[in-house]
Amino acid sequence: MQNKKRVLVTGAGGFIGHHLVKRLKAEGNWVRGVDLKFPEYEASAADEFEVLDLRRWDNCLMATRGDIDEVYNLAADMGGIGYITAFHAHIARNNILINAHMLEASRQNDTKRFLFSSSACVYAQSKQKDAEVVPLREEDAFPAEPEPGYGWEKLYAEELCRYYWHDYKFETRIVRFHNVYGPLGTYDGGKEKAPAAISRKVALAQDGEDIEVWGDGKQTRSFMYVDDCVEGLIRIMGAITATLSISVPTNW
Repeated sequence: MQNKKRVLVTGAGGFIGHHLVKRLKAEGNWVRGVDLKFPEYEASAADEFEVLDLRRWDNCLMATRGDIDEVYNLAADMGGIGYITAFHAHIARNNILINAHMLEASRQNDTKRFLFSSSACVYAQSKQKDAEVVPLREEDAFPAEPEPGYGWEKLYAEELCRYYWHDYKFETRIVRFHNVYGPLGTYDGGKEKAPAAISRKVALAQDGEDIEVWGDGKQTRSFMYVDDCVEGLIRIMGAITATLSISVPTNW
């Protein structure tokens, strides 16, 4: 039987973080959840849940206290494409502060491993203009041409994780999320992703009524069920290689 670990999940009030906490608890781990808010639709399974603003250095030190073995850093100012294209400076500033502070606080408090949640928004925009585009590979993030604001911030934070391994031998993991869906996900308010937004529009539409979907109808997207996402996170965190950069596939 595996040893019980002490795990910190930031962004535990969000969709993926909430599901990750439940899975970690089901496997017998002690879990601290941290976020700006509690989960919207269900109480957290975390042993401790603390409402903290992780843009502040002192709060990051507090979150990582107490012999934490692993940090899943899912905290981020994010949302659907409408949100992340409207607030470049606001989003980039918030996330830069969260990620830089959480990395350093985790290192100073002797956390054993740190996972950073990046995004498919790091990929070069010029490689996503054609509806016949071939599936993207990890290396397609370079030469760098990510989504403005949110994508640039995520790409640099990936590099920062690599610097922490190179300079301090602090073990980091990097994942790139793309359209995770499933139960208990945000479905309105401007920060919902495409699957939830489309489902909401269909559910609210009257018989025979049209719904609006962005684009010209030729775009393709990858979607990943939240349980598969959580499975990927746990496998990647448990991998032996010291620094990983992995796009979790949709058919894990």
